[in-house]
Amino acid sequence: MSYASEHQRSLNEPEKFWADQASKIAWFKQPETILESLDDGTHRWFGDGELNSAYLALDYQIEQGRGEQTALIYDSPVTNTKKQYTYTELRDQVARFAGALTELGVGKGDGVIIYMPMVPEAGIAMLACARIGAVHSVVFGGFAPHELAIRINDSKPKVVLTASCGIEFTKVIEYKPLVDEAMNQAEHKPEKVVVLQRPQAKAQMQEGRDLDWYEVFNKAEPVGCTPMNSSDPLYIMYTSGTTGKPKGIVRDNGGHAVALHYALRNIYNMQAGDVWMGCSDVGWVVGHSFIMYGPLMGGCTTVFFEGKPVRTPDAGTFWRVVEEYKVNGMFAAPTAFRAIRKEDPEGEKFRQYDVSSLKHIFVAGEKLDSPTYHWLHEISQKPIYDHWWQTETGWPVTAPATALGATDIRVGSTNRAVPGYDVQVLDPMGTQLDANTNGGIAIKLPLPPGCAQTLWNDHERYLNSYLGEYPGYYHTGDGGYIDENGFVYIMGRTDDVINVSGHRLSTGEMEELVAKHPAIAECAVIGVHDALKGQVPVGLLLLKDGVDADHKALEAELVAMIREQIGAIACFNRAVVVDRLPKTRSGKILRAVLRKIANGEDYAMPSTIDDESILPEITEKMVEEGLAPDAVID
Repeated sequence: MSYASEHQRSLNEPEKFWADQASKIAWFKQPETILESLDDGTHRWFGDGELNSAYLALDYQIEQGRGEQTALIYDSPVTNTKKQYTYTELRDQVARFAGALTELGVGKGDGVIIYMPMVPEAGIAMLACARIGAVHSVVFGGFAPHELAIRINDSKPKVVLTASCGIEFTKVIEYKPLVDEAMNQAEHKPEKVVVLQRPQAKAQMQEGRDLDWYEVFNKAEPVGCTPMNSSDPLYIMYTSGTTGKPKGIVRDNGGHAVALHYALRNIYNMQAGDVWMGCSDVGWVVGHSFIMYGPLMGGCTTVFFEGKPVRTPDAGTFWRVVEEYKVNGMFAAPTAFRAIRKEDPEGEKFRQYDVSSLKHIFVAGEKLDSPTYHWLHEISQKPIYDHWWQTETGWPVTAPATALGATDIRVGSTNRAVPGYDVQVLDPMGTQLDANTNGGIAIKLPLPPGCAQTLWNDHERYLNSYLGEYPGYYHTGDGGYIDENGFVYIMGRTDDVINVSGHRLSTGEMEELVAKHPAIAECAVIGVHDALKGQVPVGLLLLKDGVDADHKALEAELVAMIREQIGAIACFNRAVVVDRLPKTRSGKILRAVLRKIANGEDYAMPSTIDDESILPEITEKMVEEGLAPDAVID
């Protein structure tokens, strides 16, 4: 079947199309009701089906004869450690740790937070939660205690799983003090903290609360798989929201499994026995979908990599992994390849390795710029596929359907809509726009399986944030256009969420923190283009009257404050004092205009602006500070 006919069938006959896909995974109880539309505009897939995600990833694969096949390869150049697990070995580890959680009182529906580096135990913990029906929430180890405390309060976990440390290049980052501080800040107090002691740092344990990972593991008995309803939550993944409060995206069990199996086979063209490398972290949705669940549910070998694309030990580390494990497909953010290109512009490190096993390279997480695309394609001589999706969708929205022969590439496009997605470009009134016309990118309902249908403890916010903008559509928050051949071009966010090295961060949250400084009267934080990271935040500050602060010292204080409250991952390194900020007559800061100035884009004078004279003034200031090239006012 061709891509065009499959995509059309998925839109015309969604129930039949997804019933066919659902038949390809192993259910405990096969669903009879495929799609239900609910009164609030959401919908439910496979509502009467029962299954278990850990069973699909492990036990079922063993039943298919893959017990001795390698399931997970752990490669950690930062610790000089390598380890491999067969499907049987990984199943046994997961079943036993699931037993340990059970003995700690964790059961179906209970919350577990996982705050860990990229070690196999993190993946084992995820699958152990899935095995017993606990709802895991993985929090990236780089987040500050304040952010972890917010997630503890929202998800109310019974147990926190952590490690004594993570490693960034050669720097050891102790996690336990961060967890302890988060626990002090949090109103909700988890009952236990289970700590994986790593040799690079020894964590101090709090008597009565903290437990050693392998002590509880070694005492436990393995447990089986708990049957889960298709709609039961599998995990919560927190993503930035425009209010500064993170949104807890809820992923279900059934739709997630069906969608990942479909994507693995049809987008990435990975078959059972293939080796797949997702160059991400389990703190992000890519790590969930295409390091842990997707590859294992598809019978593949997945590479679990602890390190960076450069300086671990050099810019050839990804290619060394490809050669050593005969990797067939890989996925990384453009940031990773920009970093490699910066350190290995001529591809000398690349040519040291045999990457002939590699079919193709996928990139996503931020916009793939054409210089990076051309460089990567030239040195690798492999197909380079950009594609686009979100934490909320859990799997690609636009991508090449490589298994269906749809491998065309348009540089600058994230490819065409994946079967199951009806992607459209709308004007502010919700009217569909013609080809090559910029507007808001939306997905016509129903969303395909696997996409979030609610937020943890905040369904109204889900309805307002995603379904309220355009009735009958899911609002992606991204803007762009679709060309006459159906190729989608993502031009950037339409809200204040920016993309820093593939990580979605809220400038609104940063503004809220900056505004707490006693010298600051008002501020705007905007995302500006960065050649390496995609976007970085920059603060524009108004001082309170009478404040005579040293501007550089103030900038250093704010940078340190954001680092403490959000983490170094925010990359907040510039804060510039200005005399005025452009506003509408109603007092709203014209952030969209400021972004365009910073990125050298043309803009029209907004009809609602309070004082036209401020735009040339602030443009001059931003150019002077090196925050913007010359901008043009139409």
